[in-house]
Amino acid sequence: MMSFQESPRAAADEEEAFYMQCRAAYLAVFRSSLTNIASRQQLCRVLQQAGRNPSNTILNKYWTPRTSKLNFDDFCEILKCEKKTEENELMRTFKKMDVNGDGFITHSELEKALSTRGEKMTTEEMNAIFTLADINEDGKFDYSKFCRLLVSTVEQCQIAALERLEADAKLKRQNFGSQSYSPPKPSVSLASSAAQAASQPQPPETARAESDTTLKKDSRSSSRPSSARSRRSSLSNSITMTSSSTKTNKTPEPSGLQEWHHNYMKGCFFLEDDGSISSLQYQLHLPQTTSIYLTIQPLSLSHRPDKPSSWTTVDTSLFVMSAGETKEDSMFVCFTESKDKERYVWKGELNAGTYYLLPFSSGCRLRKRSRKSLSNKPIELVYKTDTGELDLTRELREVLSDIFEVIDMDGNGLLSLEEYNFFELRTSGEKCDKDSWAVCKENFDMRKNQLTRQGFMELNLMEATEKDGDPADLWVTLEAMGYNRMLELVEACPFQIDIHCEGTQPSIQPLSMDSGPKLLNQALQKSIIARTGAKSLRGHDSVFIYTYRGEHRISSVIANKSNQKVTVHVNNEQNRNCSSSRGMSVFAVEVPARTKMVCQHALPINEKQDWTYNCVETSLPCT
Repeated sequence: MMSFQESPRAAADEEEAFYMQCRAAYLAVFRSSLTNIASRQQLCRVLQQAGRNPSNTILNKYWTPRTSKLNFDDFCEILKCEKKTEENELMRTFKKMDVNGDGFITHSELEKALSTRGEKMTTEEMNAIFTLADINEDGKFDYSKFCRLLVSTVEQCQIAALERLEADAKLKRQNFGSQSYSPPKPSVSLASSAAQAASQPQPPETARAESDTTLKKDSRSSSRPSSARSRRSSLSNSITMTSSSTKTNKTPEPSGLQEWHHNYMKGCFFLEDDGSISSLQYQLHLPQTTSIYLTIQPLSLSHRPDKPSSWTTVDTSLFVMSAGETKEDSMFVCFTESKDKERYVWKGELNAGTYYLLPFSSGCRLRKRSRKSLSNKPIELVYKTDTGELDLTRELREVLSDIFEVIDMDGNGLLSLEEYNFFELRTSGEKCDKDSWAVCKENFDMRKNQLTRQGFMELNLMEATEKDGDPADLWVTLEAMGYNRMLELVEACPFQIDIHCEGTQPSIQPLSMDSGPKLLNQALQKSIIARTGAKSLRGHDSVFIYTYRGEHRISSVIANKSNQKVTVHVNNEQNRNCSSSRGMSVFAVEVPARTKMVCQHALPINEKQDWTYNCVETSLPCT
């Protein structure tokens, strides 16, 4: 058991041991940690390989109807929250059914329990258990033998996976990048060596690779700062940021800005089940070349004045790409690099034409949160009035009013069919056609063929009434919009984009693009590479790290210019007052051949204090 005074080194060793066990379990099921978990069945299998015994409830918690894949980092975070199956825990469960305390349960008693309580088993599953643990073949279930057999089988599987990982020297170097590292020997119980984190999984930003077949050998000389923690084939990047650097606005507001042409658009970042962050993207049209002042910032909502909005500290940014004849022709132009309080700013000149506006958040402050601290009883959404009619509670009406404010993207106090459909696609995956919209016009309050705030309330009340007050569908809507069961907005960040043009009226509209994530990733990589030099990892002239130091954010890109994939082992243990988008202090990133990949982003935890980014990156080729 860890003591409260345990040294950072011991904690780091335990974290590496836990990480190694994650890798061992994952690679026992998949050929590479680059392979995604693509189904609920695969998730169950890999969790079982890691010593967990996932119930349907647990599987449904992490594999929802909206989940399409989970990556290795997501798997690690799940294991931090889900405890391994312990023999004592199993024994306590069975002893409750052992009325006379003789160590046996009759098959009829067990069959009744397994088929009527909790997650009901099929006849085939029950027969398999009976066959496995009926020692005397007398119709009695020896549950102590069953518990020993189950736990020992799990441990044997884990030991075999660890031994396989240790025996494969190349694989071991791939995981840890250190020939001096010696994995701990498997013990009877592996639970003591797994660091159980206290928080809910905070899946990091899903790294997306961009193939670059035109990468050329970098002409810059390799560089390797001296570091006591640097190892062979390692690179140490140490950057100290002062708290004052985040307060200085290097892009002052233009004089006479109030006289400039102005347009704005609202949107929202959503935290997806796989840990990635999504949002709508936008198209900007400028009739003529003009000076422009561009800002993006979290949006403050009117309700809950007694509670500070947690999302106002979420970092935002806006990347601008020129819209070519095809999406592949789009070119990176600029991004909001400076910061003024909560606003992220860019000022410059843009030529006449059409541009894509791509909102971005690093993922350092918008993460999955623990649900353990929440009340078991969710807030009521619907109640019956004195006349026996159903109505929405005051709390729900306030939240629905805030949702209306977010999806009213042009801020005119009305929802157009297009705005309402962005909401529908988010919450139900379906769109409302013009005929259905006409039906809405007959039943709900509308003005100028657009839904009013009152009409939006009436629509949600009708849906609750049709379900006889069952709030299940309402909760699906609220959770899709980022709310938890206490009606707190914790997995979304509303934002507002403002565009001021000196010489022309800008027009902006929301845009859904299939290539949106790819365009954003391309813009993000180019913005980092254009603003910093490449540093090669010693012994690997074809692997380069680009580390961008901005006013408020540090980001890194890995470029693998070789013809084979490499794994970069990243160690953030020496960071101070620093939050990584990965959510882990030690992790590995596999980079395919001739590919660039965003490694991580970092922000200060407390912006009022200095912070240090001290990252050691170690690379060895994967074979």
